[in-house]
Amino acid sequence: MTYHAKSEFLTVMIERGFLADCTDYQGLDDALVAGVVPAYIGYDATAKSLHVGHLMNIMVLRWFQKTGGKPITLMGGGTTKVGDPSFRADERPLLDEAAIAANIDGMQQVFAKYLTYGEGETDALMLNNAEWLDGLNYLEFLRDIGRHFSVNRMLSFESVKSRLDREQSLSFLEFNYMILQAYDFLELNRRYGCLLQMGGSDQWGNIVNGIDLTRRVLDHEIYGLTTPLLTTSDGRKMGKSQGGAIWLNGDMLSPYEFWQFWRNTTDADTAKFLKIFTELPVDECDRLGALEGQEINEAKIILANEVTALLHGEDAARTAQATAHEVFEKGGTGEDLPTLALSAEELGDGISIVQLIVRSGLAGSGKEAKRLIAENGAKLNDEPLTDAGLFLTADQLAQPIKLSAGKKRHALVTLS
Repeated sequence: MTYHAKSEFLTVMIERGFLADCTDYQGLDDALVAGVVPAYIGYDATAKSLHVGHLMNIMVLRWFQKTGGKPITLMGGGTTKVGDPSFRADERPLLDEAAIAANIDGMQQVFAKYLTYGEGETDALMLNNAEWLDGLNYLEFLRDIGRHFSVNRMLSFESVKSRLDREQSLSFLEFNYMILQAYDFLELNRRYGCLLQMGGSDQWGNIVNGIDLTRRVLDHEIYGLTTPLLTTSDGRKMGKSQGGAIWLNGDMLSPYEFWQFWRNTTDADTAKFLKIFTELPVDECDRLGALEGQEINEAKIILANEVTALLHGEDAARTAQATAHEVFEKGGTGEDLPTLALSAEELGDGISIVQLIVRSGLAGSGKEAKRLIAENGAKLNDEPLTDAGLFLTADQLAQPIKLSAGKKRHALVTLS
């Protein structure tokens, strides 16, 4: 990236590795220097929580506010009813109004940790595109908005081409998604003076559509900025673990498990993740990321503490670190570990060790649990677990037991 930014926001984006592309570097830079710019990122309400894959762009919004911009978090109460087809192999399941509302409630809890909402000049806005999409008149929309879109051009977008090239069907409902997202940008510009849409690099086509539409309808100059697709050094998509998605809501993933995810970062990713997911100075991120041997583990603990403190608070970060210290260095049970609490009714005459491994989240299926045991990857109270047929009774669960999968994943099982 060779562009030398004048604005603090673009400088941060470039220095910390947030920037993939921009529709007009100079134009956006000038607008940012001239005054307070409203900018938005859209989030469809497809789950009750955001996950680590969303965190990069949440940090972009946070930096945008810290550098004097006005962030807008746009909830897709309307577009979720259609579903974004971008780079998906199949159509998203359609959600009803109640499910969408519940998902939006869950997602809003996360944004409140990173952004300041209110009535001030740079206070964030929480909006819902159902505000303008739900009341659209179809014929008027086709006449006023649809006429600005070329089907030939829409078919050329990579997100659509990849689906058609694999001969996977793309419904008319999904095909309309890109028009609705473009219309969001138009309405945000018209209603709130929004000048910038940001998003992942897979949203480039949708963002450009919105810019073109707004120019055609309102003759306003607006901008788009994308962040890179974030992968780990071994090529995996960011945000997945053996146990599934790394959720940001504490009731879906404990602060300890969240902390442990970051502590398990590979050496090669440490500097990059410190720059993107913490607010430590760039020079310090580079220094920590360049450490080697045992010292790099200290850098990973700093990474885990900083990221966890932003989301769950400093107390949760300290508790997670103390639990990890007890579990890994002292061989203790760690009372703050993810816990499966069984009732006497659930337990009945007893329960198999395979069921416990699955129910505690250390394996996705009984088959996976048995393979873990067969490959000597499972432990019971820090002792190797070799018998996949082991059956535990109430007497054996009178004291909490600790289950382990590999060296880094643990859970407690208690009898409530």
